[in-house]
Amino acid sequence: MLKRRITAYDLPLIIVNLIPVAGVWFFGWEARSIFIVYALETVLIGLFTILKLGVVTLVKGKDQWSNNGQTSQQSGIFFILFFIAHYGLFVAIQMGLFLSISGIGHQDHFGLFGFFQQIPALLNENTIWVLAAFFVMYGYQFLTGFILNKAYTQVSMSYLMFQPYGRIFIQQFTVIAGSFFLAFGSGKLFILIFIAVKLFFDLRIDYDSLIEKAVKDVAEQSGKQ
Repeated sequence: MLKRRITAYDLPLIIVNLIPVAGVWFFGWEARSIFIVYALETVLIGLFTILKLGVVTLVKGKDQWSNNGQTSQQSGIFFILFFIAHYGLFVAIQMGLFLSISGIGHQDHFGLFGFFQQIPALLNENTIWVLAAFFVMYGYQFLTGFILNKAYTQVSMSYLMFQPYGRIFIQQFTVIAGSFFLAFGSGKLFILIFIAVKLFFDLRIDYDSLIEKAVKDVAEQSGKQ
């Protein structure tokens, strides 16, 4: 895996992730409800990805799509709908597993998209504030790292579509592992471990370069067909 340097740009990420740790350890926040926020962070990342795809669609209209060794030009709407279907199914399965294993929520709402019905009941004042902090952080990254530097004029839609998956696989695996700790009442300890692992991967692994290389390799292989 590729390593990257920690910069001042990462400071909001560090602060936002440490807020829940401080809340659980020093201010009596419930660990179960905080884990809901990290599970919902997956949804938040997906929404900002859709927003990015929408911006690029307005600029480019179409982009190259590689599939089964073949390449074609597809509209941005196609990329957006494909991402919603694929990523949405992924999130639904992961969230369903989290809720089922941890015992959070109602047992009769564990269908594929049942977690959506439970979200309002699972949130409280603390989790809403933390979720808002994540929203502000991702909004800041979207504005500074995508709009103001005009990255949307050069980035490919395929790259944007797969960009969240490297980080999300690590995060969701850790969240589901944490659900076992929640089930046995050890959420306070695990949230400390969880944040340490999450920040390590977020700060030290260059997911963007890995995804960019993978997308480029697929495009090159398709071009040789």
